Amino acid sequence: MASKIEMEVELKSDAEKVWKGMRESTILFPKALPQHYQSIEILEGDGKSVNSVRLVNYPQGISAVSSIKEKIEAVDEEKKFVRYSVIDGDILKYYKNFKGSLSVSGKPDNSGTSLKWACEFDKASEDTPDPDFIKDFALKTFQDLDAYILAN
Repeated sequence: MASKIEMEVELKSDAEKVWKGMRESTILFPKALPQHYQSIEILEGDGKSVNSVRLVNYPQGISAVSSIKEKIEAVDEEKKFVRYSVIDGDILKYYKNFKGSLSVSGKPDNSGTSLKWACEFDKASEDTPDPDFIKDFALKTFQDLDAYILAN
């Protein structure tokens, strides 16, 4: 049975800029967030469209996961939503499957952005912990992206 972790993050940046940053992550993240992303390579497609496959490499020593291969399953530009699944990489040693989703929306008073992130997973074994380290990593990524956008 799949388990799910969700979070909502309030960011100061404009929703359009946050969404653009997420959609341009292949190029932007290794440049703007090198402490989190060593490189992101497009293996299939354009890196943004459904069925695109990307190889995400993380700097050594930040976690037990050094790389993942992710496939984009759904994109809705109008609703600023993307869903992906991990199809290869270290994380699959711990979780039989791992899917993530992200949505970005402007706050009603135009005071920033509400970003919602969720992951669904099945543990490889009963003693595998919940992927809280992934949630923490995602939160730090979103906060650092917000700071980068605000500074640029």
